[in-house]
Amino acid sequence: MTDIFLLLFAFFGTLRIVLKRFYCFLLLVQKMKVKEIVDLIGAKIVCGEEFSDREIERAFASDLMSDVLTTPFDNGILITGLANPQSIRTADMMDVSVIILARKKKATEEMIALAKENDAVIIECPLSVFHISGILYSHGLSPVY
Repeated sequence: MTDIFLLLFAFFGTLRIVLKRFYCFLLLVQKMKVKEIVDLIGAKIVCGEEFSDREIERAFASDLMSDVLTTPFDNGILITGLANPQSIRTADMMDVSVIILARKKKATEEMIALAKENDAVIIECPLSVFHISGILYSHGLSPVY
Protein backbone atom coordinates (compact mmCIF):
# COMPACT_ATOMS: atom_id res chain seq x y z
CA MET A 1 0.00 0.00 0.00
CA THR A 2 2.84 2.39 0.82
CA ASP A 3 4.48 1.68 -2.54
CA ILE A 4 1.30 2.59 -4.42
CA PHE A 5 0.97 5.78 -2.40
CA LEU A 6 4.58 6.76 -3.14
CA LEU A 7 4.14 5.95 -6.83
CA LEU A 8 0.99 8.07 -7.07
CA PHE A 9 2.62 10.88 -5.11
CA ALA A 10 5.62 10.88 -7.48
CA PHE A 11 3.38 10.72 -10.57
CA PHE A 12 1.17 13.63 -9.54
CA GLY A 13 4.13 15.64 -8.30
CA THR A 14 5.83 15.22 -11.67
CA LEU A 15 2.60 16.01 -13.52
CA ARG A 16 2.19 19.20 -11.48
CA ILE A 17 5.72 20.33 -12.36
CA VAL A 18 5.21 19.61 -16.07
CA LEU A 19 1.90 21.50 -16.14
CA LYS A 20 3.40 24.43 -14.25
CA ARG A 21 6.32 24.66 -16.71
CA PHE A 22 3.95 24.43 -19.67
CA TYR A 23 1.80 27.20 -18.19
CA CYS A 24 4.89 29.35 -17.65
CA PHE A 25 5.94 28.69 -21.25
CA LEU A 26 2.54 29.88 -22.45
CA LEU A 27 2.92 33.03 -20.39
CA LEU A 28 6.38 33.70 -21.74
CA VAL A 29 5.23 33.77 -25.34
CA GLN A 30 2.36 36.21 -24.75
CA LYS A 31 2.80 39.72 -26.13
CA MET A 32 0.51 42.70 -25.80
CA LYS A 33 0.39 45.96 -27.70
CA VAL A 34 0.56 49.19 -25.73
CA LYS A 35 -2.93 50.17 -26.89
CA GLU A 36 -4.31 46.84 -25.58
CA ILE A 37 -2.71 47.48 -22.21
CA VAL A 38 -4.17 50.99 -22.09
CA ASP A 39 -7.66 49.63 -22.85
CA LEU A 40 -7.36 46.85 -20.25
CA ILE A 41 -6.41 49.12 -17.37
CA GLY A 42 -8.57 52.10 -18.32
CA ALA A 43 -5.64 54.44 -18.74
CA LYS A 44 -4.56 57.14 -21.16
CA ILE A 45 -1.37 57.75 -23.09
CA VAL A 46 0.04 61.20 -22.34
CA CYS A 47 3.22 60.86 -24.37
CA GLY A 48 4.23 58.59 -27.24
CA GLU A 49 0.83 57.88 -28.78
CA GLU A 50 2.62 57.07 -32.05
CA PHE A 51 4.16 54.01 -30.36
CA SER A 52 0.83 52.46 -29.32
CA ASP A 53 1.44 49.46 -31.61
CA ARG A 54 4.66 48.59 -29.79
CA GLU A 55 4.60 45.01 -28.45
CA ILE A 56 5.37 44.34 -24.81
CA GLU A 57 6.47 40.95 -23.48
CA ARG A 58 6.83 41.44 -19.73
CA ALA A 59 6.23 43.83 -16.88
CA PHE A 60 7.98 44.98 -13.73
CA ALA A 61 6.44 47.00 -10.91
CA SER A 62 8.46 49.08 -8.49
CA ASP A 63 8.64 52.50 -6.88
CA LEU A 64 12.31 51.95 -6.07
CA MET A 65 14.43 52.88 -9.07
CA SER A 66 17.38 51.06 -7.50
CA ASP A 67 15.36 47.83 -7.91
CA VAL A 68 14.68 48.68 -11.53
CA LEU A 69 18.39 49.24 -12.14
CA THR A 70 19.25 45.79 -10.81
CA THR A 71 16.55 43.96 -12.78
CA PRO A 72 17.46 43.17 -16.37
CA PHE A 73 14.50 43.05 -18.73
CA ASP A 74 14.07 43.77 -22.41
CA ASN A 75 10.92 44.78 -24.20
CA GLY A 76 9.14 45.38 -20.93
CA ILE A 77 6.93 47.87 -19.21
CA LEU A 78 7.61 49.64 -15.92
CA ILE A 79 4.67 50.11 -13.56
CA THR A 80 5.41 52.72 -10.89
CA GLY A 81 3.90 55.37 -8.69
CA LEU A 82 7.04 57.48 -8.88
CA ALA A 83 6.12 60.48 -11.01
CA ASN A 84 9.37 62.35 -11.46
CA PRO A 85 12.07 62.59 -14.15
CA GLN A 86 14.19 59.98 -12.39
CA SER A 87 11.73 57.24 -13.36
CA ILE A 88 12.07 58.23 -17.04
CA ARG A 89 15.88 58.37 -16.83
CA THR A 90 16.01 54.99 -15.11
CA ALA A 91 13.68 53.43 -17.67
CA ASP A 92 15.88 54.80 -20.46
CA MET A 93 19.01 53.31 -18.87
CA MET A 94 17.31 49.90 -18.74
CA ASP A 95 15.90 50.14 -22.31
CA VAL A 96 12.34 50.26 -21.02
CA SER A 97 10.24 52.25 -23.43
CA VAL A 98 6.83 52.16 -21.72
CA ILE A 99 6.13 53.57 -18.24
CA ILE A 100 2.79 53.34 -16.47
CA LEU A 101 2.22 55.90 -13.74
CA ALA A 102 -0.15 54.34 -11.21
CA ARG A 103 -2.34 55.79 -8.45
CA LYS A 104 -3.58 58.82 -10.42
CA LYS A 105 -0.05 60.24 -10.70
CA LYS A 106 0.46 62.84 -13.42
CA ALA A 107 3.49 63.21 -15.67
CA THR A 108 5.29 66.53 -15.37
CA GLU A 109 6.33 68.60 -18.38
CA GLU A 110 9.95 67.60 -17.71
CA MET A 111 9.00 63.92 -17.73
CA ILE A 112 7.13 64.32 -21.02
CA ALA A 113 10.08 66.14 -22.60
CA LEU A 114 12.48 63.37 -21.50
CA ALA A 115 10.13 60.68 -22.78
CA LYS A 116 9.87 62.40 -26.16
CA GLU A 117 13.67 62.55 -26.41
CA ASN A 118 13.86 58.80 -25.70
CA ASP A 119 10.86 57.70 -27.83
CA ALA A 120 9.18 56.44 -24.68
CA VAL A 121 5.51 56.06 -23.87
CA ILE A 122 4.05 57.45 -20.65
CA ILE A 123 0.69 56.12 -19.53
CA GLU A 124 -1.35 57.56 -16.66
CA CYS A 125 -3.66 55.20 -14.79
CA PRO A 126 -5.94 55.72 -11.78
CA LEU A 127 -5.46 52.15 -10.50
CA SER A 128 -2.93 50.96 -7.91
CA VAL A 129 0.32 49.26 -8.89
CA PHE A 130 -1.06 45.99 -7.50
CA HIS A 131 -4.31 46.27 -9.47
CA ILE A 132 -2.53 47.08 -12.75
CA SER A 133 -0.10 44.19 -12.24
CA GLY A 134 -2.94 41.78 -11.53
CA ILE A 135 -4.90 42.77 -14.62
CA LEU A 136 -1.89 42.48 -16.91
CA TYR A 137 -0.81 39.16 -15.40
CA SER A 138 -4.31 37.71 -15.69
CA HIS A 139 -4.33 38.64 -19.38
CA GLY A 140 -1.08 36.81 -20.05
CA LEU A 141 1.66 39.43 -19.68
CA SER A 142 4.66 37.79 -18.00
CA PRO A 143 6.47 39.17 -14.99
CA VAL A 144 10.18 39.85 -15.30
CA TYR A 145 10.78 37.09 -12.75
